[in-house]
Amino acid sequence: MAESLVLGARNRHDPPMTTWILKIDDAPGDGPRLAVKDAIDVAGLPTTAGSRAVAERAEPAAADAPVVASARAQGARIVGKANLTEFCLGADGVNPWSGTPVNPLDPSRVPGGSSSGSAVAVAAGEADVAFGTDTAGSVRIPAACCGIASLKTTHGRVPLDGVYPLSPTLDTVGPMGRDVAAVVTGMRLIEPAFAPGDYDADMTIGRLRVPSVDPKIDAAVDDALRRLGPITDETCEHFQDAALANGVFVGEEAYAQNGPLLGDPSRISERMYRRLNVLKEAAAGRRTWAEQLRKTLRAEFDALLDRHGVLALPVLAGIAPEPPDGDDDLLLTMLTGPVNVAGLPAFALPVPLPGSHLPASVQLIGPAGGEERLCAVAAALEAALR
Repeated sequence: MAESLVLGARNRHDPPMTTWILKIDDAPGDGPRLAVKDAIDVAGLPTTAGSRAVAERAEPAAADAPVVASARAQGARIVGKANLTEFCLGADGVNPWSGTPVNPLDPSRVPGGSSSGSAVAVAAGEADVAFGTDTAGSVRIPAACCGIASLKTTHGRVPLDGVYPLSPTLDTVGPMGRDVAAVVTGMRLIEPAFAPGDYDADMTIGRLRVPSVDPKIDAAVDDALRRLGPITDETCEHFQDAALANGVFVGEEAYAQNGPLLGDPSRISERMYRRLNVLKEAAAGRRTWAEQLRKTLRAEFDALLDRHGVLALPVLAGIAPEPPDGDDDLLLTMLTGPVNVAGLPAFALPVPLPGSHLPASVQLIGPAGGEERLCAVAAALEAALR
């Protein structure tokens, strides 16, 4: 088995544009080609979390993370450890150290993050399935940017052992694929008995309305959803506050994990050094508020899901943006982060966006443990869009 390690940019002004931290040639196995985000342990290989500071200290993993062990046992061919945003802390997919994967749909646009390499590997045909992590939207946002499908799992359903933590309160692992069938394959690599439920044509869809979404994105999502049947407009009182609560959990817990690495700023990108400190300050003294809001939000979602089979809204408020000048990810995570706060599963599926070469993406939200239902609804929607 041949391996090639991409150590990332030595010259900060000339980073490579790469999908992989480590590419594996001639991977053993007879199953689907699997890209593994380099925040998830693969036995015998270091886990870098997209960070020079972590990479220089990393030892080869003693064992596969459980999700990787399960996939390997079913014959998955692990074709590489995919690139990501440094420390998993960023929704744009930009990484000054290891390079920024190229968005196959439009190289001038970000690939989305933090599971950027996972999404690009699938979208570019270098992998059949990818595993990513999602704390504020990190499998859904790159899926939306690159025009593929992904599933954020219920918090606690998939084990996080052997996964580099960002915010354990919110962290999840989920599959990414070119279509719904590939995402289902990814779930079966994690849970061999996974089987989508039957689509209930009589169920209702609760269409969450959130301010600041591009009207063209909203219209594209509405048009797609109406192909399944009527949609009912709904609102969630604490949805916008939950995007801020997500930042409180991430700010506090990401600093606890990575703060010890800040002693040598030369090993960390300038933007990440700044981001960790800013988030820590923003989170200070707000944990109790965030915990209470989390309970309130979950109750609101549960009440909505008692009335509807699924809830739906866009993944992104606009199309995949160009590389940012600043550090604010809130515009990218404002529609996804609240779902992590609630701990619920969500499926991201591309839908046509008239007049654009880039797609929109619909986000389907289900009840806790409702991944089977979401896959059934996503498959029905995908078929209706053909």
